[in-house]
Amino acid sequence: MTKADLSKSPEAVSAMFDSVAHSYDKTNDLLSFGQARLWRGAVRKAISPKSGERILDIAAGTGTSSMALLKPGVTVVAADFSKGMLEEGKKRYPKLEFAFADAMKLPFQAAEFDVVTMSFGLRNVQDHRIALGEFLKVLKPGGRLVICEFSKVSGVFGPFYRFYLKHILPKFSALFSKSPEAYDYLAESIEAWPDQKSLARDIEKAGFKDVKFRNLSLGIVALHTAVKP
Repeated sequence: MTKADLSKSPEAVSAMFDSVAHSYDKTNDLLSFGQARLWRGAVRKAISPKSGERILDIAAGTGTSSMALLKPGVTVVAADFSKGMLEEGKKRYPKLEFAFADAMKLPFQAAEFDVVTMSFGLRNVQDHRIALGEFLKVLKPGGRLVICEFSKVSGVFGPFYRFYLKHILPKFSALFSKSPEAYDYLAESIEAWPDQKSLARDIEKAGFKDVKFRNLSLGIVALHTAVKP
């Protein structure tokens, strides 16, 4: 997949992430200037895992985001569509339960999970509205949805951020990643992604209630939360 290809075919996205699996977490920390760890902390706080809960972490990659949710009595299923990411994750985090899963056709039972969360993956799904319907299906009534995704920066900082995405990020990714085209795609996909309010409306249309969002890092990332009726 190249930066000009935003068709997001599942096979192309999977292959792209397979190619960066080994260095993915380290590169993300570098390119986000350490913000990625803060974002993971915000997700964990929003979820507030409790003993007895079963949590599905979609697009979990190597499982770094899932490990942040693991605590005594909590079961975390780290699911991803990249086999390369899953294999890397199994080596790093043997305590986690890993599963190969397509977000648009989840291989889980209805009402199986207390929480469904997805960080920086919904943007890569071919049709995120279908995925939101799948998340609703596998959640128990009263279950919680937590989505962390790149979003839109407004105000005076907006132009500087867009300049970073278009001109600085590609140069950094060429230095730090063996597959810089994956990060070219990242910049292009962020630009094409709906803003915070539009995503909130899509979550509501999927059947969720109490939909809220808040910006992190001036809106570089938005954290959306919702509840299954």
